[in-house]
Amino acid sequence: MYTKKRKKISFYFRKFIFYFWFFFFLGIFSIFLIFYAAYKGYLGTLPSTKDIENPTMEIGSEIYDSNGILLGKFFSENRTLITYKKLPKNLINALIAKEDIRFKHHSGIDAKSILRAIISLGKKGGGSTISQQLAKLLFTGPSAKNKLQRMHQKLLEWVMAIELEKRYTKEEIITMYYNKFDFLYNAKGIETAAHTYFNKNASELNLGECATLVGMLENPSLYNPKIYPYRAKKQRNLVLYQMRKYDLLNEYKYQKELKKSVKINFKMQKKDFELLTYYGEFLKKEIQESLNDHEKETGEKLNLYSSGLKIYTSIDSKMQYYAEKSVKKHLSKLQILFNNSQKKNKNAPFLNITPEKTNRIFLSAIHRTQLYQDLKQKGMKEEKIIKELKKPKPTKIFTWNGSKKVLISTWDFIRYQKSIIQAGMLSIEPYTGYIKAWVGGIDFNYFQYDHVAKTKRQVGSIFKPILYASAIKELHYNPCTKISNEKFHLGKWSPRNSNGKYGGTLTLKDGLALSVNTISARLIAQITPGPVIDLAKNMGIESMIPEHPSIALGSSDLTLYEMTGAFNTFTNYGFYIKPSILVKIEDKYGKIIKERIDLSKRQVFSEEVAYMMLKLMEGVVKYGTAKRLHKYNFFLENIAGKTGTTNENSDGWFIGMIPNLTTGVWVGWEDRFAHFENIKLGQGANMALPIWAYYMKSLYNDPNLVYHEKLIFHKPKNSQYNWEECEENSENENNLKNIIEIDESVNTEKNINFDN
Repeated sequence: MYTKKRKKISFYFRKFIFYFWFFFFLGIFSIFLIFYAAYKGYLGTLPSTKDIENPTMEIGSEIYDSNGILLGKFFSENRTLITYKKLPKNLINALIAKEDIRFKHHSGIDAKSILRAIISLGKKGGGSTISQQLAKLLFTGPSAKNKLQRMHQKLLEWVMAIELEKRYTKEEIITMYYNKFDFLYNAKGIETAAHTYFNKNASELNLGECATLVGMLENPSLYNPKIYPYRAKKQRNLVLYQMRKYDLLNEYKYQKELKKSVKINFKMQKKDFELLTYYGEFLKKEIQESLNDHEKETGEKLNLYSSGLKIYTSIDSKMQYYAEKSVKKHLSKLQILFNNSQKKNKNAPFLNITPEKTNRIFLSAIHRTQLYQDLKQKGMKEEKIIKELKKPKPTKIFTWNGSKKVLISTWDFIRYQKSIIQAGMLSIEPYTGYIKAWVGGIDFNYFQYDHVAKTKRQVGSIFKPILYASAIKELHYNPCTKISNEKFHLGKWSPRNSNGKYGGTLTLKDGLALSVNTISARLIAQITPGPVIDLAKNMGIESMIPEHPSIALGSSDLTLYEMTGAFNTFTNYGFYIKPSILVKIEDKYGKIIKERIDLSKRQVFSEEVAYMMLKLMEGVVKYGTAKRLHKYNFFLENIAGKTGTTNENSDGWFIGMIPNLTTGVWVGWEDRFAHFENIKLGQGANMALPIWAYYMKSLYNDPNLVYHEKLIFHKPKNSQYNWEECEENSENENNLKNIIEIDESVNTEKNINFDN
């Protein structure tokens, strides 16, 4: 009986042992099979070998000025990569102690941690190694809420962790992990996080700061030191405890650090590094064209926002500063004069239009606001929306002394915005076409529309040099050629001189210097509009110019970018070069993608014609419409320029040239109906010229820049003419005495008004 019982027990024991080993090996085989299936991609698509070897790490492109100064970035993720050598030792030790103490000894998967996680049902951690967490960041993304899906994700992470360990060193894995992690507030990666939370480089983080950031790795929202300082401190102390537990921190430092509070120096990185400026769109377009060319040539696709490019521009940050400062210095004074002139104007800021038309302008602006569109989408009726938008609410407004919070309705806010004087300014290097300074407006935070490349406004007398160059080129005139100053009619077009005085003749030199309309009208009649338009196009003007004689007085709507580029053809002795900002592009490894070596330029007219025009425009500065430059104490030799004013003083222009710089300035308002009532204040010589004067004075006074009064316009070697001093007869001298208070305004039909 006893023997039978022993045999029965032995039978069951052997059976148990059999099934134990059977299921044991079956389990191992199943795990192996699952791993194999996951590895082969049968359980879900896996990243390719190329993706694993080149994991996605979006890095914004850095933009530098001509002196290598960082201007800002273009990015979708605000990330700055850091190398392992720059990671503080405490940051590495804290990560290993908190997340994966056996990191240096496993090959991607830690069996002990997985077993612990299974036994505790996840209460003592999920068993993920640093390699698995990196795999999750790079490939699988946020944890799935469904448990089966999460198990599936885990399998893929295990496989990816092993693949990462095969291809990268432990140091590289830690570095990638820190560079990839999102610490919130647009802080992607440890370097940006250090700047965001502590306003310092990652290499400068102290022990407590390292522990705080490592504590965030578990849940950056839950343990965020900005929102939850108490939780962040508890989590930091847990990290410190782990470091002490594994002898990565001595007792003294541990106890000392525990007593400290969590101190942050929070600085949002969103706009501090993002290149938000007026020339941004223009620069992006130039960059994208170069990247497209690169892709066609090599097949390599690079992304401006994520490929970590280094973009080198022609912008000089110092010149840019001087330009912005000059705009503000003059316009802040001009704004006071304008505001004073509007005190009795019930239709302010507009003149010479009906209240009904003013209302239509405001309504049009209201319809473009996001608030109006939101209310409209909610089904609110037009009358109710307008009534709502006329209710005052706290709003930040622009002032010349900085932003100010006031109680104002959306309706009145738009009226206020339209009363602010705007400006555009562009500086170009003649021989390269490189743009050194670009001021597209007065404050990008409030007025984001670019007045350099986008705003098309009537150009007035600023167009006349193109007409005169055409006369010299086509008719072989020279600065001493005399033109009748008698009254002129061409069909219904009857341009007039504002002082009402006519008669005798004037040289081209004096006609341009004093901006006499009858001279320009006669020139366009002799040349016809066609050749003038062709010349303008060859000088870089792409906007439509109507084939009408009134273009001689500047009736066309053109951009400051076009006009300054065209004038640069004079400074560059007849060669047009398209103005550009982009100099060079490097990829993240320092390889040159694009370098502007071969400057595409075309000869528009001869060096002789260019020099004649420069001398003509020197007359504008010495005794013509730009003579008020005298009061800024300039040495007026080798400064050429032209002023321009349009109908009703809506636009003021000045383009000034020295031998190595062409600078254009436009001043006006958002709407043409806002303007000065009198010509004395509204002319280009008063609105735009002072900005140029302040700017050039700053450049001349800076010894580190290459702009000074000793530079000269060089006379062509084979010049055939000696016309720099025209022989004036008494009749011509009398005519000059009669021409005073010159107005340069435009009227496309009958009456032409002039300003000085």
